[in-house]
Amino acid sequence: MFSHVILGTNDIEKSRLFYDALLATLGANPGVVDDKGRLMFVHNDKIFGLTPPIDGHPATHGNGSTIGFTCESPEQVEAWHAAGVANGGKSIEDPPGVRESAFGPLYLAYLRDPEGNKLCALHIMG
Repeated sequence: MFSHVILGTNDIEKSRLFYDALLATLGANPGVVDDKGRLMFVHNDKIFGLTPPIDGHPATHGNGSTIGFTCESPEQVEAWHAAGVANGGKSIEDPPGVRESAFGPLYLAYLRDPEGNKLCALHIMG
């Protein structure tokens, strides 16, 4: 359904360190900084990017917003979470694990990135 997600950042290099490690657990290549100073990742025909805000004001996280990343297994969720924490992210909510939902059991982990954006790794247990 989605083609891309772009988040604001106040520190491209700090974001690069965090997201290169985090997204490598999902099989993504390291991000590339384009000619406009944006850090871009392309994986499975989707784009994820980080950029200083074009209005010149500081980047802030969205209160109530969550960006979700699909994982192939509970082990990949765990690796994603560990890479995020090891590279400047903060573990939030419950520890990684199974949660019941209207869609059945999900294996989830939540982080805040260095800018405070809320992220989720999700594996549908089937």
